[in-house]
Amino acid sequence: MARILLGVSGGIAAYKSLELARLATVAGHGVRVAMSENAQRFVGAASFEGIAGAPVLLSEFERDPLGGAFPGDARPEHDPIGHLEVVANCDAYLVAPASANTIAKLAAGMADSMLTTSFLACTAPRLVAPAMNDRMYADAATQANLATLRKRGVETIEPGEGRLASRGERGRGRLPEPAELLARIEAVLPAGERPWDGLRVLVTAGGTREPIDSVRYLGNRSSGRMGLALAAAAAKRGAEVTLIAANVALPAPAGVRRVDVETTAQLAAAVREEFAAAHVLLMAAAPADFTAAEPAPGKLERRDSLELELTPTEDILAGLAADRDERQLIVGFAAEHGEDVERARGKLERKGIDLIVLNDISDPHIGFDSAENAVTLLDAAGATELPRARKEEIAEQILDRLSERAILT
Repeated sequence: MARILLGVSGGIAAYKSLELARLATVAGHGVRVAMSENAQRFVGAASFEGIAGAPVLLSEFERDPLGGAFPGDARPEHDPIGHLEVVANCDAYLVAPASANTIAKLAAGMADSMLTTSFLACTAPRLVAPAMNDRMYADAATQANLATLRKRGVETIEPGEGRLASRGERGRGRLPEPAELLARIEAVLPAGERPWDGLRVLVTAGGTREPIDSVRYLGNRSSGRMGLALAAAAAKRGAEVTLIAANVALPAPAGVRRVDVETTAQLAAAVREEFAAAHVLLMAAAPADFTAAEPAPGKLERRDSLELELTPTEDILAGLAADRDERQLIVGFAAEHGEDVERARGKLERKGIDLIVLNDISDPHIGFDSAENAVTLLDAAGATELPRARKEEIAEQILDRLSERAILT
């Protein structure tokens, strides 16, 4: 896996970097950490050392016991210059959190600490994740410094919006969640040879909305989490991924092209436009089965009763399966109230697709808007149950099942 150098500057969000280091090591990456002096006021170096299994780099004048090596690598026989050797070995360097002060130093090319000196000497992909008060982030100086870094090829990760560290304050300045930061790092890593290189994967996610009037709509509870997990997993395997998102509020995974739609008709049109170039379609979206026959042009007035005529929407999967060529694989999803395997198998055969993923929505702990799921995979070979796990793990197992197909080997 990769060698990641994590720079931690002074800010309350430094605690999130501990979780980032943990996630990166769990994913198999080697992690070294460089901390600024102010960062140590918020998080102790011993915490990072315990997670990464390597000494933290605190000063360019202190000897690195590993000689710039990463966990799992052999220490060089000589004693190299620490701030040069560690960046010579790293595959990516992320500064998170990047304080306003550190961003200003990096933009000016200053080299007054282990963090800034190593950043200046790094030729691997470099990223910064600003985290600070919203007024500091919006200030013209900070924005100019970030623009300077972007012009030099440094990737800047937009901070999130919400509650800030200062009591009662909200705004843009929150450090993104560690899982998102790791995804951004992995997106810039040298790809090398990956199992799905050259494959084009089309993923749909979310739930469509069918207008009743200018305000109301028919919809469902799909959050799009499963589709996003599939898109991220396919991209990690090297595929070129397009995500068609139906009313999904969550951000798309790094390295994934996103197309936003609202209605089933829009979803169908977008999928048809992209499908011809795709090798794999993962139809995780939940399109509405019915739409209003005649949506009102304005807002309907409140009344004692309302008759609403519904008409069926297009069966997107069946239509695509009928027109596909032999090189394309299609995966459908079936959300059933109760684990109705026979009903799902009937859908598999009726629609003419390769694999169907059945999940039981009667369990409130999995499925809609949950981080976890438990599914049954159905294809011509039989049924395989995947026990409850995070949706990211379920996504990997679905793609593993597809990798057994000759077209993907």
